[in-house]
Amino acid sequence: MHLTGAEQHVILMDTISKRYSACGGRIGAFITKNKQVLEAAMKFAQARLSPPYFAQILGEAAVDLPDNYFDAIKAEYETRRNILVQRLNAMPGVFCPNPGGAFYAMAKLPIDDCDAFCQWLLEKFEHNGATVMLAPATGFYSTPGLGLQEVRLAYVLNAERIHAAMDCLEAALKVYPGRKI
Repeated sequence: MHLTGAEQHVILMDTISKRYSACGGRIGAFITKNKQVLEAAMKFAQARLSPPYFAQILGEAAVDLPDNYFDAIKAEYETRRNILVQRLNAMPGVFCPNPGGAFYAMAKLPIDDCDAFCQWLLEKFEHNGATVMLAPATGFYSTPGLGLQEVRLAYVLNAERIHAAMDCLEAALKVYPGRKI
């Protein structure tokens, strides 16, 4: 926020939903020295009446957390990420780069159409009485055709469940009618 010459081009955003893994907690900060950007953002911000009550309580309590609060959480997410990425990259035809700052990974799968694959998983596939839910990556790109073979996987489950989900995905990729191997 103090870079000389960049003052009008810097925006700092933070939310409790991202910082404290408080999904849906729509409380945070929007900081900029650019008056035009701030005025435009305020017009949108004022359209909402107030953030959810429990998110307000969470946000207030989160401010008092000790500095080392994130140490164990960061280690747990790194473990989950490493399991997910390792398992994905061990599957034939799958490529998943190591994400650096998120709780999800984007993986390229050996499939024809991620939207069709994700729907097939939910409607027609089962492995050991379960399936896996993935987010098609086409919705994360503005250019048509990009992400057609990619999915987004969140590593918010514990290690045991991530392994089970990867077992399920691996089994699905072996029998999916639109696979490309």
